[in-house]
Amino acid sequence: MRLTKSTDIALRIAMRLAVLGDAGDAAPTTREVASAVEVPYTHAAKVVSKLQHLGAVEARRGRGGGLALTATGRTGSLGRLVRELEGVDDVVGCEDDPPCPLRGGCRLRGALRAAQEAFYASLDPLSVADLVDPPTGPLLLSLTPAPPTG
Repeated sequence: MRLTKSTDIALRIAMRLAVLGDAGDAAPTTREVASAVEVPYTHAAKVVSKLQHLGAVEARRGRGGGLALTATGRTGSLGRLVRELEGVDDVVGCEDDPPCPLRGGCRLRGALRAAQEAFYASLDPLSVADLVDPPTGPLLLSLTPAPPTG
């Protein structure tokens, strides 16, 4: 199973926000976080919006604003977060156009669905806070936003 690029970006952003919150740093902007984790700003903005909608990130506008990981985002189940980010689609597209001719009697779909759930279940006991324990947390703190270009 491979996570979407959007989920990968979301997890990197959540991890960065977790260590910045632990360090007591000021709330970074979306642009600063995007630069630090080396993703395009436009992608980061979409992901931050989704994380905000899921209750994992709080975004404040204006002077003194910025991004912060919520308690839910910090300690909630990583498996639940990844499920929400990835959606509930099947691993294979049995009902695509054209549909698979084996869909009426195939056992592969069920086996892949069980494997997908086992993947998520292995993430269920973890949280974003767990992911930023050393050595990851100090590494994330060492990331500095790239200087603006232009």
